[in-house]
Amino acid sequence: MSKYAPFTKKQAEYIRRSGSCWLNIAEGGKRAGKNVINIIAFAMNIEVTTDKIHLAAGFTQGTARMNIIDSNGYGLKHYFRGRCREGKYQGIEALYIQTAKGEKVVLIAGGSKINDNDRIRGFSLGCVYITEANTCHKNFIQECFDRTAVAERRRIFMDLNPKPPRHWFYQEIEAVHKANQTKDPKYGYNYQHFTIADNLSISDDRLRQIIGTYNRKSQWFKADILGKRTTATGVIYTGFSKDVEINLKDIVEETPDGFYDKKISFIDFSVGVDVGGTDATVATLNGFTSGYEQVIAIDGYYHKQGIDSGMDHAQYAAAIAAFILKWTKVYPKLKNCNVFCESADKLFRQALRNALDNVGLQSMNIVPSYKKDGIVDRIHLQEILINQGRKRIASHMKQWLDAYEQACWDEDEYLEKDWVRVDDGSYPVDCLDSDEYSIQPFKPQLLRTA
Repeated sequence: MSKYAPFTKKQAEYIRRSGSCWLNIAEGGKRAGKNVINIIAFAMNIEVTTDKIHLAAGFTQGTARMNIIDSNGYGLKHYFRGRCREGKYQGIEALYIQTAKGEKVVLIAGGSKINDNDRIRGFSLGCVYITEANTCHKNFIQECFDRTAVAERRRIFMDLNPKPPRHWFYQEIEAVHKANQTKDPKYGYNYQHFTIADNLSISDDRLRQIIGTYNRKSQWFKADILGKRTTATGVIYTGFSKDVEINLKDIVEETPDGFYDKKISFIDFSVGVDVGGTDATVATLNGFTSGYEQVIAIDGYYHKQGIDSGMDHAQYAAAIAAFILKWTKVYPKLKNCNVFCESADKLFRQALRNALDNVGLQSMNIVPSYKKDGIVDRIHLQEILINQGRKRIASHMKQWLDAYEQACWDEDEYLEKDWVRVDDGSYPVDCLDSDEYSIQPFKPQLLRTA
């Protein structure tokens, strides 16, 4: 028999209030249980309403399906196991549910694009659950409010991960209904803030382990653990210190013929390349130790364009190929590893392919840089590695060390949009991009170690 963690008093009260409140918002840090309690409340209200059509939505249709319909075994299709089926309703993916008050249809839709509201226009909806609602487009959120206006049991559920304090969602949605609830206690607005400490399925030991991956002074800790709507100020890598530096002689030792004797054993390597226009073109060689316990930036190529020092794609590609070739003589395994190269520049990737072939490195793969998770996720992974003391940078790589030490948030951009790293030429930010391209694809292995 499966063992389930109990609800906290705060979680139970939120679910109870959803029975009488039309707007229900669960906000807070990651792994706080927001999704699970909203699904339970959503399912309870679908069960008892006479409204036929409902909606599960998210940033994309895939997000809605993953977070609401499936949710690692805690989604709608699991609560209604044995009396639900998946299909389509008027061309839209849907979950059909048999309840005591007849068959219900839960549409599954994405809401991030400006015209996603067209997908649900014309439907009369009863209960709506929008996961990660403050990542959806304003038009879509407004359409969900409109579509539920005449429902017999109007219920809108949302979960939110923190955004900047001036984000439009807080100003135009949350603040308005909070004010209405203050004026009229019977208005029907149910808001609760949750953190990872409210998730009783996480043991105390595991909780301490997770918190240990964060610097408690960082924006990551404030947002992801404390669930606060933070204002981005100051440096990004607050855990960065001189301890990150490692002398190249502690990694490899030069021999009289110019090669090196290996001192640290690596199980894997990768190279990340960021292509500059008027900015720097950078390549970073990273090595991963056993179990992906440590990531060490062994060496790098850095060249910043100048009035008299311009280079074309072919010249840069040849220089980077020569840089890599030098290190394949020390680490032969590097010949079969990946070069993660700027995804936006197909012509440079072709030039690099030719340059690698010309120096006998035909077995090296060139892969477009992985950007699916976004730059903030890349930055966060680096912050975790730094905080855990698992990231090292060879001391001769001055531009890289300067970049990590000086990287800071663009506060003006953050207040209007989201976390944005300053990129104005005041520090060598291209080194960060190159390093991140080299490391991000190994995120699953690195976080398993964490």
